[in-house]
Amino acid sequence: MLMVRNFVVTAMLLAVFGCSPQDASQPEAGPGHGQAEPAENAARRPEAGSAGTDDALFGAFAEAWIEQLLEREPEWAIYQGRYEWADRVTIPDVATRAGRHEFLHQSMEQLRQFEPDRLSPARRAEYRLLENRMESMLWYQNRFRNWQWMQSSYNVAGPISLLLNTDFAPEDERLRLVSARLRAVPDYYAAARASIDRPTLEHLDLAVTRSRGALGVLDDDLLERARAAALSAEEVEQFGQRLGLARAAIEDWVAWLEDQRQALQAGDNARPFRIGETLFEEKFALDVQAGLDAGELYQRALQEKTRLHAEMDEIAVEIWARHFPDRVMPEQPLERIGQLIDRLSERHVTVEEFLPEIRRQIPALAEFVREHDLLDQDPDKPLVVRATPEYLRGAGNIASVSAPGPFNPGAETFYNVTPLESFGPDMAASYLREYNHWILQILNIHEAIPGHYTQLLHANRSPSLVKSLFGNGAMIEGWAVYAERMMLEQGWGDHEPELWLMHGKWLLRVVTNAILDYSVHVLGMEREEGIRLMLREAFQEQSEAEQKWRRVTLSQVQLSTYFSGFAEIYDFRERRKAALGDAFSLRDFHNQFLGYGSAPVAVIIELMEDS
Repeated sequence: MLMVRNFVVTAMLLAVFGCSPQDASQPEAGPGHGQAEPAENAARRPEAGSAGTDDALFGAFAEAWIEQLLEREPEWAIYQGRYEWADRVTIPDVATRAGRHEFLHQSMEQLRQFEPDRLSPARRAEYRLLENRMESMLWYQNRFRNWQWMQSSYNVAGPISLLLNTDFAPEDERLRLVSARLRAVPDYYAAARASIDRPTLEHLDLAVTRSRGALGVLDDDLLERARAAALSAEEVEQFGQRLGLARAAIEDWVAWLEDQRQALQAGDNARPFRIGETLFEEKFALDVQAGLDAGELYQRALQEKTRLHAEMDEIAVEIWARHFPDRVMPEQPLERIGQLIDRLSERHVTVEEFLPEIRRQIPALAEFVREHDLLDQDPDKPLVVRATPEYLRGAGNIASVSAPGPFNPGAETFYNVTPLESFGPDMAASYLREYNHWILQILNIHEAIPGHYTQLLHANRSPSLVKSLFGNGAMIEGWAVYAERMMLEQGWGDHEPELWLMHGKWLLRVVTNAILDYSVHVLGMEREEGIRLMLREAFQEQSEAEQKWRRVTLSQVQLSTYFSGFAEIYDFRERRKAALGDAFSLRDFHNQFLGYGSAPVAVIIELMEDS
């Protein structure tokens, strides 16, 4: 029996296709507005599956819902490579939140017209992803309410920077889109001020740093760029006026933030950054979508820390005499591991060589993957190593990747590296020890090849837009951690024990991330104890420990995603190897695993086992 009646679904799809959201800002006709969907995207639409009518109807629903969400959230659309609504700015006010709430509730009702058991495995996975995304959006807005206390989320620079630096249209057309967005900046920050209520001091500080960075995007060079483009004199004059008003709005916002900080410090009335066990577990369930809860992951991380210490100690005993021929080896394992890591950390590049060395290693990693036939690569998709833009700095991470969305997969992917000079000489020296000769290689595997950069290339090629668009953080971070170990297993570094010891240190960071995350937000760990954990048991440098503490005060659950995703992926690969025996192919496993986009690991495992 067909559980979803054709009449109900037809009416539902008409509602989805026919409903046009009311934008919170006053839309201005721009060159990107109203463009047809690119032809190459049509081939990526959710396909009808073997379950027949149910799959076809669900595929149509998923496609329609994605299109409507892209239109409702123009900033998200820009990050995904769609620019039809790029002239619009989502004003973060009460009306926008009310409209989003109503839209998501209607979407949930429409989604639940489908019976998941009647869908093919691929469509059933998409159903679960859409359900999770809708529930998450509602939870963040109505339950977590981070729009109320996380001032750092308010920043206009990101979408503007993408429009300026992505070659999806002629320069003059992109500048017209930027001009339209600049017009809304004063209203945007006025609504942001009205939304804030009892913020955290930590997010307030980050907001000041990043908002000042936004001024670097809207600088005088931008006006010169407009003057040099094929814009009319009237358009250039209008651009300059809007740019001036936008800069003034950001400067007023920064001044307001600084006043807020002084008032909160004087009155000792800031919101605590710790979110507590209930919210942490709820957020973990929505963000990670793993087969265990946050408390269970914490316990597994404690066990893994003990195992890693034992594994690293075996290496330390093996190579001690090579590095300390005249020194008696300490009796305590953590002491001898720490002394060896301290000695090995002396080998590193200079501050000036840091970015050039990263650029030098990327081609070598790509060649190793090709020679060992580990997975498919695409040499035509560029990776650009750059200094992290100022509006992205301050959150406690020294490196990151900014990748194009699935609608514009040919655009440049940026490997962001925060210049060490920006930290001052003492912290820069500490970072060089942390990212020493061996750790820097592991960092590049994680961020670039075959880590984030490679995984996101595969995700953009996935035939399922649902799996590509609604990426799971635990899968993305877990894959990058898995890639590090896999590369060493396959011979990167010639199985040098020093590299394996440093990999143990790096993996300890991953495990300690999960321990720290839960300990701080749920168990109330204080800064001194957290720093001691990172320095003495994870062998981190002072700079890394201090930045990680800052990061855990600004985020929740995200630090747990690395270990959660890695453990699931690695365990699954080992089970797959045991089941297939000689028929197991590492290359085929990787390509198939990555072919499901950035879906949760549990969803990918289910799909691979059903294939």
